[in-house]
This record gives sequence, C-alpha cells and structure tokens, in this order.
Amino acid sequence: MRWILPILITGAVYAQGTKPKQHASEYPVHAMAGQVEVGAEFTVHSFSRGEASYLAPDYLVVDVALYPPKNGALEIDPREFELRINGHKPELLPQPPTMVATSLMHPEWRPGAQVDASMGPIGIDLGQPRQPTNPNPSGSPVPPPGYHDRVPPAQPRPEELVVQTALPTGSHIDAVSGYLYFAYSGRLKSIKTLELLYQGAVLRLR
Repeated sequence: MRWILPILITGAVYAQGTKPKQHASEYPVHAMAGQVEVGAEFTVHSFSRGEASYLAPDYLVVDVALYPPKNGALEIDPREFELRINGHKPELLPQPPTMVATSLMHPEWRPGAQVDASMGPIGIDLGQPRQPTNPNPSGSPVPPPGYHDRVPPAQPRPEELVVQTALPTGSHIDAVSGYLYFAYSGRLKSIKTLELLYQGAVLRLR
C-alpha cells in the first residue's frame, strides 16, 4: 500500500531520495530485516544534498538505506518504520515530507499534540499538528514575506529539498535511501536511547 499525500507546496516533486552507500555496513548502524539489508544514520535535525544543507528543528531525522535481495524487488512504505525513544511507547511514525516542508516555511505552525508517556521531560509529538487557517484559497501554504530571499538562488529551497530527499516509496530493484522525519518537541539531551524499528529489525541509533 502506498502513501497517498496531498500536495501541500506549489511545485512539489516526487521524492528522489539520497544517494545510498555501496553497502549497508558503511552506515553507522545496519541490520537484516528478513532478506533486506538496512543501513541507517541519525542526522539529528539535518537533511542535505551536495552543498545544500538545512535543519528541520521540529523533527528527528534519519537517513535510511534499503538493499533488496539479489534478483529481488523491494516494496518501500515509510509507514513501516517506527522510532522508539528511551525504550518507551508509543513509537513515533514518520511524517509526510510535504508536512515537514510546510513547517519549514511556517515555523509558527508548531506541532500541538503531545503526550507524557511517563517519559519525564521528553515530549513526543504524535504527528497531529494544528491546522491554522490558510489565507490562500487554492490550498497551498503561503510562505511568509521574504522567505525565499533567505536561500541563495543556486541552491534548492529547503521546502523543495526536504521532499526531494525523502525516502522514496514504491517498488525498487536497486538500493534506495532517503530521509525519514519524526515529529519531536522534546530535548535532545533527554534522549538516552534511540531505536529505528523496521519489519522486526531494531537499529540502535543512539
């Protein structure tokens, strides 16, 4: 089943992902999920491509690579990934990259739903951000004044890059990699352990 997403930004493009390393073992953490090799790197809040690098401060970002078995195909659905903080439930689910793009243009649209989950000072966002009134009747979010002036013309804008570098969905016969974004409003220093879960595999990122 594929991710069906509304187009939230003008000129949005389908995710192309990041460039996967040659082997899963080249990532800081790697594991087997059935016959699929998985590599992952926790990039904290950052996502990049080439010289363009940005921060998504309201999200924990993980670069994930998947390697299908020889002569096999791989069906990717980002919703199969979960992020577990300090061994507690509920785990976080990745957010649609278009949602992340919107939050980059409008940092005042802060994710609003949090739960304690007996985790002390850590706040977990369940991916239910407030939906403010959109002044644009077409449905596309309106960037704040001067927003596009902050990015050098030669570089992709952050709301474009966050979509382009997200983990691609669908069927693939070659290795695929891309970023996953998990909404998070807690403090980084409160995270003692961080685990990425995928089809029974547990990759300890921290």
